[in-house]
Amino acid sequence: MSEPRAEDVAEAVREGVAPSSLSGEDGGAAARTMAAPVAGSAVTAADLTVQTSGGALLQAAEGVLADARSAGLAQALTQKDATLWGPEASAEAGIRLGWLDVVDTGRTLLPRVLALRDELAAEGVDRVVLCGMGGSSLAPEVVCETAGVPLVVVDTTDPGQVRSALVELERTVVVVSSKSGGTLETDSHRRAARAAFEAAGIDPAQRIVVVTDPGSPFEKASQDEGVRAVFLADPNVGGRYSALTAFGVVPAGLAGADVGALLDQAEALMPSLAQDDSPALALGAVLGGGAIGGRDKLVLAPAPGLVGFGDWAEQLVAESTGKEGKGLLPIVVEALDAPGTEPAADSHLVVVSASSVEPPVVGTAVSGPLGAQFLAWEYATAVAGWALRINPFDQPNVQESKDNTGAILDGAPSPVREPLFVESGVEVHATGDLLASADTLASALQALLDAVPERGYLAVMAYLDRQADAAAHELRALLASRLAHPVTFGWAPRFLHSTGQFHKGGPQTGAFLQITGAVGQDLEIPGRPFSFGDLQAAQALGDLRALDSRDRPVLALHLTDRTQGLQALLEAARG
Repeated sequence: MSEPRAEDVAEAVREGVAPSSLSGEDGGAAARTMAAPVAGSAVTAADLTVQTSGGALLQAAEGVLADARSAGLAQALTQKDATLWGPEASAEAGIRLGWLDVVDTGRTLLPRVLALRDELAAEGVDRVVLCGMGGSSLAPEVVCETAGVPLVVVDTTDPGQVRSALVELERTVVVVSSKSGGTLETDSHRRAARAAFEAAGIDPAQRIVVVTDPGSPFEKASQDEGVRAVFLADPNVGGRYSALTAFGVVPAGLAGADVGALLDQAEALMPSLAQDDSPALALGAVLGGGAIGGRDKLVLAPAPGLVGFGDWAEQLVAESTGKEGKGLLPIVVEALDAPGTEPAADSHLVVVSASSVEPPVVGTAVSGPLGAQFLAWEYATAVAGWALRINPFDQPNVQESKDNTGAILDGAPSPVREPLFVESGVEVHATGDLLASADTLASALQALLDAVPERGYLAVMAYLDRQADAAAHELRALLASRLAHPVTFGWAPRFLHSTGQFHKGGPQTGAFLQITGAVGQDLEIPGRPFSFGDLQAAQALGDLRALDSRDRPVLALHLTDRTQGLQALLEAARG
C-alpha cells in the first residue's frame, strides 16, 4: 500500500478528513468522498449556536480557546479589562467597552422612542429616513429589513440617491445619527434635509431627530436649533459596536421594529459571556484562530431569517481587525452556492442564520436570533482582535482617505487625468503599468484579474447610486466566477467606513476596481462651497490616491453614461 501524496494530505487537512484515512494513489479522493468531516460539538447558549467543521479550523480554534482559558479572557472581557489588547491599546479600549452594558442602556430609551413614534403617527408622519454612516446606519438597516419594516437609509454622497430619499416630506421624519456630528457625509445629509423641508414649507426642527454622544458639538447645536428630539448614546461604544445602542434602537424603533424583543435576545445571551464555553467565545476563537492559520478571508453566506446581516458584520470585522498588516476580510456573498464559496486554503466559510443550520463541510455555522447575533459577533470580534494581537477598537487608516478628500475639496492641485482609452461610455484609467498592453474594456478587466496576487483579493468599489445603479452589484459574482481569489463589493462611500480600513491597514494583497459615474443632475449642499457630486468625486479620487501610494493595482472606470457604461461593463465582466 503506497503512501498518500503530500498534496492529498494537505487537502485532507483543509477538508477536515483524517490524513490517516488516505491510502494509495486514489485514496485522497476516496477518503474525501467517504469519510465524514471532522466536526466540533455545537456550543449553545440562549438560542445561539456556533458549530465548526474541518480539522484544521477546529485545531486553530482550540489553540485560541486554550490560551483564552489560561488567560481568563472570558471573565476579564466581561469585567471590561482594557489591558487585554496590550498597553498601546488600553487607553482606547478603556473608553470602548460600553457595548457590554448595552441592554440596560438600550431599555432606558424605549419609552421615549415609542412615545415619539406615537406622536409622529398621530401627525401623519410614518416614513423614517436615516442619515448616517457605517455603524450609525448598518445595524438599523438590518433590523428593519429582517423585520420587514420600511426604513430609508441615506449613507451615500451620490446626488441622485440623496435626492430620491428626500421625497414625500409631508409624512417624513429624518433621523440624523452621528457620534460627533462632524462626519462630513452626515452633516451634508442634514443640511440637504433641512433645505428640502424648508422648500416644502415644513419646519425642519419639527421633523429632525438627532442621535449623538452626550457633550458632543452636535448635541449642543441640535438643542440650540430646537430639533424634535435628541437621543444620547453611550459615549463608551464605538460606532461599529453600537448595534444595540441608541444608534440602532432609535431609528429602528421609530420605523416600527420591535427593538424590545431585540434587546431581550441579547440579554438572554449575556450571562454566558463570562463562561469559557460560551458560543460567542467559540466564534471569536475560530475567527481569530482561522486567521492566524492563514484563513484570513471570511466568506459570509446568508441563510433565511437575517436580511443584510453580512453588510453589518462586514464593517464590524474588517474595520476592527484590518490593521498592522493583519486582519480578517469579510466576503459577503449572495447565497451559499454563489461564486466565491468554494473551499480554499485562505478562506473560512461562515453561514449565518436565524434558525438551526448545519455547518459547511469546512467552515462554521452561527444560528440564532438577531439580537443575540449582534452581541455575539461584537464579543467575538473583540476576541479575534485579542488572538491577532491588534487593537479591535481603533481605525487608524480610515482617516487617511478622509484627509485626502478634504485636501481635494480645499483646492489641492489635482491634475486632470486623461483616460487611457474610452469604450462604450466608459473612460478607462489605471495605476502604474497595470494596463501596459490592454486596449479594450474586456482586456483591462482581465489585466486586473491577473494582477491579484497569491492569497490576495479583488475589491469592487462603486461610487454610484445604490438604487438606480443596483445592477453594478452583479459584478461581484461575475468576477468571482472568473477568479480563483475572493471578490468583495462595496457601495461608496459606505465601504470607506468598513472594508476601507482593511484595504489600507490589512495585508497589502488587494487589487481594486473603482467605478464612478457622471452626475446628470447635481445637488447642492447648503452652506458648503461644494456639491454632493463634488464630494463624491473627491472621495473617489482621495481613496484612489491612498491605494496608489501603496502601489496597489487599481483599475478606475468612469461611466460617462451610467446606463450604457454599466451595461458595457457587465458584458465585459461576463467574459
